[in-house]
Order: sequence, then structure tokens, then C-alpha cells
Amino acid sequence: MRKALILILLLLAGCGRPAGDPEPEMRTIDCALSGSTAFAPQCRVEQVGNVLVVHRPDGGFRRLRKVSDGRGVIAADGIEAAHVSWIADGRLEVALAQDRYRFPAAVKPDDAPAH
Repeated sequence: MRKALILILLLLAGCGRPAGDPEPEMRTIDCALSGSTAFAPQCRVEQVGNVLVVHRPDGGFRRLRKVSDGRGVIAADGIEAAHVSWIADGRLEVALAQDRYRFPAAVKPDDAPAH
């Protein structure tokens, strides 16, 4: 029994990020989760190519793909569409199901060349 417990603990210790693998660079953003109306700086975002991975404090995550057609981002996976709007302070607000995220962003002028 004791050997089995030690083996389980050793296996669990091996889960997660490999030793020496640095934490990815992340930025904290405001989010309102699970239908909450209050935003708080509790979500973290990492960028992988043109994909933003939004990490929730409960361990869940959402993936958004950056697009250059004026929408800002779209859902990168799943069946739920991302509803995107620009808010008064110049940030991009993205709603997915019961969650909302606010990203610092710059509005591209209408006459800016498309890439």
C-alpha cells in the first residue's frame, strides 16, 4: 500500500511543465466569468503565433484567433462564436458564452491597408 502511494505521488509530480521549461510570457486582462457583471484583472493571456490563449483562474482556457478584417478576434475552436465590440475606453470586449474578456487594443482606421 505504501509503495503504491509513493508511486502515485511520483507520477503526479511528473505532471505539468517540464523542469526548466520557462513559464510563457503572459499579460493580465480584465474578465467577467460565468455571467458575472463585475470585471476583475484575473485572466491571463499568452500569444502563440496569431492565437491568443486566455487562461481562466480556475484552470480553464479559451483560444481566440487574431484577424485583420476589423473584427479583432474570432473563436479559434469550439462551436461558440466570439461576440466582439469596441468599448468606450478603446478596449476590445469579447464575449464567449457566459464569459467576457477585455483586451487592450488599437482600432485600425478604415483607410488602413489590409495585411
